[in-house]
Amino acid sequence: MAYDLKNEEDVKEYIQNLGTEYRFGCFNEKKPEVCHLLGDFLESISKDYQKAGKVYRSNCDDYNFPKSCYKIGTYHLSGKGGVEVNGTKAFNYYEKGCNLGDSDACFRAGWLSILNVKKKKDGKQFLEDQKTFLQGVKCLTKGCEKNHSESCHHLSSLYMDGNTVEGDVLQKDMAQAFSFALKACELGQVHACANVSLMYKRGEGVDKDEKKSEVYRRIALDKIGEANAPQLTFQEGLKPA
Repeated sequence: MAYDLKNEEDVKEYIQNLGTEYRFGCFNEKKPEVCHLLGDFLESISKDYQKAGKVYRSNCDDYNFPKSCYKIGTYHLSGKGGVEVNGTKAFNYYEKGCNLGDSDACFRAGWLSILNVKKKKDGKQFLEDQKTFLQGVKCLTKGCEKNHSESCHHLSSLYMDGNTVEGDVLQKDMAQAFSFALKACELGQVHACANVSLMYKRGEGVDKDEKKSEVYRRIALDKIGEANAPQLTFQEGLKPA
């Protein structure tokens, strides 16, 4: 059946049929990818966050669908849909999603682990099980290997500074910092492009090269322009800066 998406009644019928199709594909045919679509439908269209959370949880627990693990992890982090706010559960779901291949989950697991260790200094630890600094670095590395730009960018920053946290030592390594910054830039991370430009300019982690410094400065400026241009996007969850 053809729908006129300019017609309000047709749109309502289309959305209703879409929900029915997703429910059948999930509950009857037991297709994990369709269950995740049902979760997205309940979250974005129906605004029924409680049911969406249940679908995401089941799809992660029962079918090991990585993106659903990421989503229910985010629900545990924010308390969305009345889900218990629990940093440890959020981390565990992120870690599972990461191990199943979801790069967003790798970034969140790494970010949470590193943030938790740093918060512990102030008595504000929020993960029940102690997660080490290097565990966080490992998760970020997995994310970067899966071409997650923010994971690469955060790794670059960590290697740029060097860190010693509770006996975990990450040596300052400007060559590694440059390598991760370059990859993050190539993946579209504007701040990483600016860092690459500065590193070429200063000869930090790479041979000094004024021409390449200017090239990456221009790339950074172009990306800033693109980011500021009016655009409509469908965003999936809040990503920490």
